[in-house]
Amino acid sequence: MPAMTCGCDNDCGSPRLASPADATDFSVTGLNCQNCVRKATAALEALPGVASVVVTLAPPRANVRWQPEAKPSAETIVRALAAAGFEARPNHQSTRANRQSLWSPLAGWQFNVVLGSTVMLLLMLSEWGFRLGMEQWFQWTAFALALPVQALCGARFYVGAWRQLKIGSSNMDTLVALGSTTAFGFSTWALFTGWSGHLYYMEAVAIISLISVGHWLESRMSARAADALQALLNLAPPVARRLDDSGAETEIAVAELKPGDHVALRPGERVPVDGEVLEGQSAVEEAMLTGESLPVEKSPGAKLYGGTLNQNGRLVLRVTATGDATALAQIIAVVQRAQSSRAQLQKLGDQVSAVFVPVVVLVALGTGLWWGLAYESAVRTATTLLPFLRPEHFPASPLAAAFIHAAGVLIVACPCAMGLATPVAIMAGVNAAARRGILIRDGEALEKSGRITAMLFDKTGTITEGKLAVAAVFEVKPGALPVKQLAALLAAPSNHPLSRAIAAHRAVTSQPSLAHWREMRGLGIEATSEGEIVRLGSFRWLTQSGVNIADNSFTSEWMAQGATVLGLARGSELLALFALRDQLKPRAVEVISGLQRQGKNVCLVTGDNLQTAVAIAAQVGIPRENVFAEIQPEQKAELVQRLQNCGQRVAFVGDGINDAPALAQADLGIAVARASDVAREAADIILLQSDIQAIPNALGLAQATLRTIRQNLFWAFFYNAAAVPLTVLGLLSPVLCAAAMGLSDLLVIGNALRLRSRRS
Repeated sequence: MPAMTCGCDNDCGSPRLASPADATDFSVTGLNCQNCVRKATAALEALPGVASVVVTLAPPRANVRWQPEAKPSAETIVRALAAAGFEARPNHQSTRANRQSLWSPLAGWQFNVVLGSTVMLLLMLSEWGFRLGMEQWFQWTAFALALPVQALCGARFYVGAWRQLKIGSSNMDTLVALGSTTAFGFSTWALFTGWSGHLYYMEAVAIISLISVGHWLESRMSARAADALQALLNLAPPVARRLDDSGAETEIAVAELKPGDHVALRPGERVPVDGEVLEGQSAVEEAMLTGESLPVEKSPGAKLYGGTLNQNGRLVLRVTATGDATALAQIIAVVQRAQSSRAQLQKLGDQVSAVFVPVVVLVALGTGLWWGLAYESAVRTATTLLPFLRPEHFPASPLAAAFIHAAGVLIVACPCAMGLATPVAIMAGVNAAARRGILIRDGEALEKSGRITAMLFDKTGTITEGKLAVAAVFEVKPGALPVKQLAALLAAPSNHPLSRAIAAHRAVTSQPSLAHWREMRGLGIEATSEGEIVRLGSFRWLTQSGVNIADNSFTSEWMAQGATVLGLARGSELLALFALRDQLKPRAVEVISGLQRQGKNVCLVTGDNLQTAVAIAAQVGIPRENVFAEIQPEQKAELVQRLQNCGQRVAFVGDGINDAPALAQADLGIAVARASDVAREAADIILLQSDIQAIPNALGLAQATLRTIRQNLFWAFFYNAAAVPLTVLGLLSPVLCAAAMGLSDLLVIGNALRLRSRRS
């Protein structure tokens, strides 16, 4: 048999996803922004035995999945997060079930926003509207109003900064705590010593309030960017109607279902778990799995997947998978892992952020010394570089200028936008893809998709439907032997698509004895019958086995039509030829031509003989020189490597099962999978629908996400590069600095959220 594209069994050697027992969930204290999320994720991913980590900002949680051989240890997780400056506690099952945290002024940013904004607006109105800033009674009132904001609203920043200080590190909380304390501390010292200048309580309150607003918006918009994942989480119903032996229905929680249970499903209800139809007929909408809006007809024996919608008939299903073993749970796991992944581009931001805070503190210290010790020189420099400024635009005394401009530098340089640039874009892009039936493995897959120069397509199940059928049979000696019966008997034990097609072509009515049956992977099948070896397989293999295969019009005619021709032989005698034909997938020609217009070098790889492969390639527009025929499964990865050695960046498109080595070797692996194959982890991108039309959409969305990441990183760096010098020169007050920092966060998040509405 020719090198078949499904030559292995269902166990392709790819690692499995963790089971529910392998996952541990934690509530984490101290996660204030995406920089914190990234730091916590890195700390957990470094632990031995950890398979994957998902850390979320809203709610502040960490979900750790362990490798199969690892022993879960909550204490290890708690210690690792403590070493990174965070506090964690394990969640019980009941706690994990409640994904929405109760409102608490100390758990969220609402308290800071309400109290801080109220006091900030009162102080702004009084100082800017009524000109009360220099009135002594108002200064004492401002102190009384600012003190609770500094103590209560600022507590989160102080605690976060202290945790980082204890481990010898620093973060955004450090800058906010230093900046607001500088403004508040200087003003309090001036108030109690009777200094007659302007006090900066409004600025101290504004720093905490505006940055709290930024964090609140960040958590809200990050949660909004993840709404596709939340929609997936809500698809599976909480209860199901289990049938007992008498057929009576009992409503129970879905969590209580076990494999083998029978469940009744009424029209309009969602399927609770994965199962197989036992009774009834109905149309089921599977858009949440495949992105295809047309319903699929289901009858006894058909598979059902949790979260899909039963439309118009009553069904009885037998439960085959529950919990994290369902297709829906596997999809959620892939999306969660992708959301928490890091792209290579993020390394630049990480490297900068690692030294950013200490550098900013030094710049702020230098700014304070410059304005404090050389006030006239600082004013002269600022007004020379920015002629529209006047000396009265600056604090009246060197001491005030030193404190205020140093505080401004600390605030405006907060690296929050850099921390947001990559994860929020990945989250939005991954969720947008999931709604289209496209699962993107991680951030690196997004990057790799932008560098692809060659597309290598497997044939069966990818370019073609993979639904083979025997089109014609040629008997060398008609009537001499029941060749169809013999071929069906040989093929029956095999799971290969070609074997299944031959076995289905003729039911076995007699049972000639076969001994020593074995399948030669990528070649064919052989056994012993009545003392002679019988073989069913490819011409090349049969010829190597000593079978005499003469040229004939049957072979050339069907190969010219793109059919696969197999031979049946006994000993060295050829008994019959079987022509098996597959159909091209819809839009295959359109997809191939579109990729070629984009400059991609499109190739076809198959185990079929060259003549058949060339015929199929001609139908979809792939040139003959880009056809690789008679390639055995283990040789596909070698072929990918050979193209890579020639300077090509290769994307391999396969069915996600036997193509695992090639998918892993390729720069970008794309698996055209069905729902039952979601757990396969060899691919970078998994298409839940069988139509390869999704491939250009997947590449386009991945490249759009990559562009968004680059845009976000540019604006984040540009913002800091422009804002810090302006603040050093005294152009930006602490209030404007805090507002500018929040605006940069919104710009980055808003740019990423555009991916959610992308149409192709």
